[in-house]
Amino acid sequence: MLTNKLIRPSVSIHPINRSSACFSTYPINRSSILSAKLKNHDLLKHQSYINGQWVGSSTSRTFAVKDPATGEEIGSCPDMNLVDLKLAIDAAKKSFSSYRYSTPASRQSYLRKFNQLIQSNAEDLARLIVAENGKCWKDAMGEVNYAASFVDWFAEEALRTDGTIVPSSTPGIRHLVIKQPIGVVAALCPWNFPAAMITRKVAPALAAGCSVIIKAPAETPLTALALAELAHQAEFPAGVFNIVTTQSATPEIGKALCESEEIRKLSFTGSTGVGKLLMSQSSSTLKKLSLELGGNAPFIVFEDADVDRAVEGAIACKFRCAGQACVSANRFYVHKSIYAEFASKLTKKVSELKIGSGFEEGVLIGPLIDERSLEKVSRHVRLAKEAGAEVLIGGKKVDGVGHFFEPTVLSEVPSGVIDDEETFGQCN
Repeated sequence: MLTNKLIRPSVSIHPINRSSACFSTYPINRSSILSAKLKNHDLLKHQSYINGQWVGSSTSRTFAVKDPATGEEIGSCPDMNLVDLKLAIDAAKKSFSSYRYSTPASRQSYLRKFNQLIQSNAEDLARLIVAENGKCWKDAMGEVNYAASFVDWFAEEALRTDGTIVPSSTPGIRHLVIKQPIGVVAALCPWNFPAAMITRKVAPALAAGCSVIIKAPAETPLTALALAELAHQAEFPAGVFNIVTTQSATPEIGKALCESEEIRKLSFTGSTGVGKLLMSQSSSTLKKLSLELGGNAPFIVFEDADVDRAVEGAIACKFRCAGQACVSANRFYVHKSIYAEFASKLTKKVSELKIGSGFEEGVLIGPLIDERSLEKVSRHVRLAKEAGAEVLIGGKKVDGVGHFFEPTVLSEVPSGVIDDEETFGQCN
């Protein structure tokens, strides 16, 4: 039988400070990364993209984009409102009236060019992801390739929107099933995969003949806008691909997209609570929804498991993107006969993880996205300790700038203390 013992990694390795050998230094001047180090300077955008044009907010308000590794401002974007959203909806609706009748071959051509542009600008896109999201270079490059794969796949699927002939029970009658684009699609995208979650949502819509409106995450809008620039270079018709950026009006814009009669489908990746709210708000229009909501994945190690392989798998499943992925292992259940060995080997592996700026060679653990995430991970560690858990390694915020937390392993965590809530950080 499985024990109810939990092992919880947090966000760093051992109690460390900036002088620790495991902590990397990083460049102070982020603007050099976002400008001088970009090969394609056209990718760095600070305006929203509506109807084929780069536009600001009707109120001229902007919000700052910050590097989670330093807390420094690395850019700004329009803080758009409902007036600006209406422009995007109108543009998407108008473009859909013609784009829906485009040939599958032409849509495939747009997507193929989009895919080629993503691949040829992969390093620049990865730089933007590291700068505003904080994930390490390896993870960022992996995400760009992942993002391109969706576009590549659906470029081919564009040619396969064929129908079906269904046998009829009535003589002389033939039933035809035809596939048609549903209409304007809204995509509410998360910050943890700022490139891949956009392409996963919009590529099938574009392949089907739908126009799209993307509500970019306020934490990572620069990657979204870079993709808009590449879509522009791929020559999608004006109004087919739109991106709205906002910080202060996120709830209002989300609600407006749900309640709009012009939006026929909405795709959302995020928390279960917000997913429920969006479903409720969409009920008046009977809108079709695609919801990918929060996770709470267990990592189970059985008695006959290869402990070394289990530890390697645990590191990969937990610490990718600093634990900020819905598929990250959130709690570890280990058979009592190998519990001590697994805990010891996992703790040793965690102690070898290098944390710091994602631009630095060898770094595997970047910062958490913001102060709120840092507070949540700290709260989980505190609650576990108060309930009697033992901190095997880590357990606290790293001193200095940035949202860094030590990768943490906790043992003997009582059931029901923190294992029923997604940590979304380096705490297991």
